[in-house]
Amino acid sequence: MFGIERMRALHAVATQGSVAAAAASLHVTPSGVSQQLAKLEREAGQRLLEPRGRGVRLTKAGQVLAGHAELILAQVAEAKADLELLREDVIGPLRVGAIPTTVHALLPPALATLAAQHPRLAVTLHEGEAEQTMPRVLAGDLDVAVLESWEDRPTVLPPSTTRIALFSDVADLALPAGHRLAHRKTVDLSEVDDLPWIGWTLGSGCYEWLVQVLRKQRLEPRISCTVGGYPTQLALVAAGFGAALVPRLAREPQPGGVRILATRPPLTRTIYAICRAGEEDRGAVRACLDALKGASARFSARVPTVDG
Repeated sequence: MFGIERMRALHAVATQGSVAAAAASLHVTPSGVSQQLAKLEREAGQRLLEPRGRGVRLTKAGQVLAGHAELILAQVAEAKADLELLREDVIGPLRVGAIPTTVHALLPPALATLAAQHPRLAVTLHEGEAEQTMPRVLAGDLDVAVLESWEDRPTVLPPSTTRIALFSDVADLALPAGHRLAHRKTVDLSEVDDLPWIGWTLGSGCYEWLVQVLRKQRLEPRISCTVGGYPTQLALVAAGFGAALVPRLAREPQPGGVRILATRPPLTRTIYAICRAGEEDRGAVRACLDALKGASARFSARVPTVDG
């Protein structure tokens, strides 16, 4: 009912003794204080001030309301202090979304770091592609999202987000071990014209990326298997059902019966962590980003390459 700034003006008059002194303490003009008090009187429906010599004094209604104003302003100050503490301390809920390959490779060590270093942090993890998690970050339903951006199919990030590059990844070609090209180390994708392809689920960003890559190499995107999860795709390659493009971040463990070859040109992507702009300095978000960067650095030191 009563605006905070109007209550602040009344409290200042009550403690400072005059409109001029109240204005000086609030760093505003006396007319500004008078306007706030006039609006407050209209909201209260009673006179709050009365003339006293050359100044004013609070009426009984003004004294009652000033007492409430003191309590309200103290609660507002306490709320601000709690929120500021939350920004600095690594406590409370932290909601993270991540693409499947990072859930498999990066999130377990990152979450283990958070649990060890910040036991008062309550983390929830949600798997999803960028088209699912990014809107949830913008809506405030997720605090951090880990997503990918392929060099030839970049993910467009809204200006209201902050992004942190975690890892540069490469997708290699997975072939059945008995395929005619399996003895090579590097191949042009256009040479793989005798196998169907194994891709991500229909309608996903990874599926659309595979179609785009194959068409760019003038290959008909003959996709015979659409499954979620690169380990399953590799198992299908090992069984001879087709070829697949598998990021190095998703290659552990690699089953027998599969040969991994580099592609020409290389297929690269960047793994990003994003949050809402300005949130990167909040304690919980900052700790999460640091843990993700640490997990990425450890993985990059042992990243798998093509078969020798």
